[in-house]
Amino acid sequence: METAPGNEEAVMKDRLTIFTKWMLDVMFVGGILVTLTLPFSIRFYGTLDSRFDQYYGQMVLLFAVSGLLAVLIIWELKKIFASVLADDCFVRTNVESLNRMGTYSFLIVLVSAVRSFMYLTPAALMTVLVFVVAGLFSKVLAQVFDRAVTYKLENDLTI
Repeated sequence: METAPGNEEAVMKDRLTIFTKWMLDVMFVGGILVTLTLPFSIRFYGTLDSRFDQYYGQMVLLFAVSGLLAVLIIWELKKIFASVLADDCFVRTNVESLNRMGTYSFLIVLVSAVRSFMYLTPAALMTVLVFVVAGLFSKVLAQVFDRAVTYKLENDLTI
């Protein structure tokens, strides 16, 4: 059975929406589980890499803070996605969520920079780069959304 012309796009959009929601839910739950199990996983990894054993307490703390911030970013993404599903994405709460996501990203950069004094890896440098870009992107996008919300509210008052 063939789908009607133009309906294929709607089906693809529905599949993408379902997949994105599923991925956000999995990342949210997975992030919580990984963060909660850090004391055990870092203890185990300390048997493979002596620096993780040497800096066990600091590593648990720094990774836990980064994990919490990452979970908070995903939480904000879930809230934004819910507004998109409700077809009401240009709202002030999304501006606030984007600003918070930018702040959380910059805090992850700070935590990663502190961690690099104990254990510097190329992956840590990539984490810093990725979250600097994510933080900047979120802050700029928040400004764009803020302007769009302002225009929308002015337009709603005109009508």
